[in-house]
This record gives sequence, structure tokens and C-alpha cells, in this order.
Amino acid sequence: MPPSGPFPPFLRAKLTASSMSGTQVAVAAAVAGVGAYALYLRKSASANATDKPSLASFGFHSLRLHSTELVSHNVKRLRFELPNSTQPSGLSLTSALLTISIPAGRWLPVLRPYTPVNSLDETGFVELMVKHYPGGKQSSHLHSLKPGDRLTVAPIKELSWTPNKHPHVALIAGGAGITPMYQLTQGILNNPEDKTRITLVWGVNTDSEIFLAEQFGALQKKFPDRFKAIYVVATPESSSPHPKGFITKQILEDAGLSASSEKNKDIKVLVCGPPPMEKALKGAKSKPGVLTELGYSPAQIYSF
Repeated sequence: MPPSGPFPPFLRAKLTASSMSGTQVAVAAAVAGVGAYALYLRKSASANATDKPSLASFGFHSLRLHSTELVSHNVKRLRFELPNSTQPSGLSLTSALLTISIPAGRWLPVLRPYTPVNSLDETGFVELMVKHYPGGKQSSHLHSLKPGDRLTVAPIKELSWTPNKHPHVALIAGGAGITPMYQLTQGILNNPEDKTRITLVWGVNTDSEIFLAEQFGALQKKFPDRFKAIYVVATPESSSPHPKGFITKQILEDAGLSASSEKNKDIKVLVCGPPPMEKALKGAKSKPGVLTELGYSPAQIYSF
């Protein structure tokens, strides 16, 4: 998303909204605390090493980059070491990390949220998948990091997930908006107490951008009755098996996501993607969106 000033558009919009969700309050608190950023960087990283999960509570944390992996032409997996190698991150399901940096040539910090993609039960590490956007200040900075470099982060909570609260969830993602959906999918399916069914619809520009296809394929094979993934490609290869175009009403109906269906009576729809996609799905005051046309109420829809 092209930023204007040190904050991304969606963050500025959330901070000026008349009402704030728990996530928005957490982000606002993070922004308010950025004044402590320079002071924090002077502290030793070893000060974070305690017997408690490192990211379980709000605050600034300095993480050392362990390794990087290019997973597609413009997406990198960044694996960071936690201060305590014997503990998991302590993040709750659907949490994100607000990344804070001062890229070369800037005197104000740049903030962007990213959702960890490795299992939240894994000890010692947290992983981010970062898509590089041309001119993107934070994504360019993160892609330039080398093993041994450090990044300051602050945990923020998103949707508070309760197992089995909804019998079925529809996850609709565009581009890099897939990461919170992947974290939630893993968390639901790998919890033996959670029986929630999941339908994922992911829109991308090209086939090469389906960088989690292998992981989703493995989950679909392991949980065939509970998880289904559909990919929609704007410019597919000639041999692509995926639908061409964008996420439309017809695509969602074909995926079995019409609200009129009895099996979708208590469904929850989660959306994460570029602003034009979210606007098309959720609509505006003057024009109903695709989800409204499908019969969903605002209470059934949540945007990351």
C-alpha cells in the first residue's frame, strides 16, 4: 500500500475512526509509544530473555534475524529468533506484529503490521512472510535485512478467536492478505478441540504468487471434510487450473458461500486484502458490496 507520511493509509484511517476495535486500540497504543523507540534500542537484547513467552504481553521487542528464504519472486520468509529459545512466542491466534524501523534516509519510524506464519507453538522462532512492493518503505527495508540484523516489533491482537463459535468460516484474501488467514487456518485445524469448517478464497495476480499452495494443499489433504481452498488468478498461465479474474459474487457462489444456504446460516466471513478488493466485497453507503448481495449482514463480516 503506498504510504503517505510515516503511517500506512489503513492505519491512519483506523486511528481517526470514531470507534475503535481492540486491535485498533492496540495499534494506537503502539503508535503512541513509538517515542520510546530510540531509548529502547539502547537496551541489551538479553534483557528480554525471561522464562515467560517473549511476545505474550504488549511492549517493544528486538528480534534478531536468523535466516531468509525467497519463496516467490517478490515474497521473502524472514525467520527471527525469540529472546528465549525454549519458549514459543506467546502470541494468541490471529495476532500480528507491528514492525518498527527507521529505513536509511528517514528520521521518522515506519510502522507496518505483519502476521506470523509459523506455528504459534513453535519454540524459539517467529516467521514473517513479506511481500515486496516497489517503493514500499517497510517491505523494502525488511527485504534488505541480512541474518544477524535486528528488527523491533510490538505484538497486537486482532480478532479474538473462540473455537467452535462458528461452525463455518469463509476466509477471503487478496495478495499478501493471506497471512492472517493462514495463521488462523493452521490454528483451527491443528486444534483437536476445534471442529470449525473453513472455506478459503484467495485472489492473486499470477500463479507464481500462490506461495502457500503447498502448505494449503497439505492441510486440504489432511482435513478434506473441513478445509477447502480456491485460488483466483487475475493473469493465469495458459496451463493454470485456477479460475481467471477476480473474486466476484459468482466465484463465491461457486465456492458454496451464498448466505442463503442453510449450511452458511451461522457463518463468519473474514476479509483481508487490498482496499479496492475490500471495498468491492463490503461495499459503501451508496453501493452494496458483493457480500451484501450474497445475503451477509455487517455483523457477519470482519476485516483484518
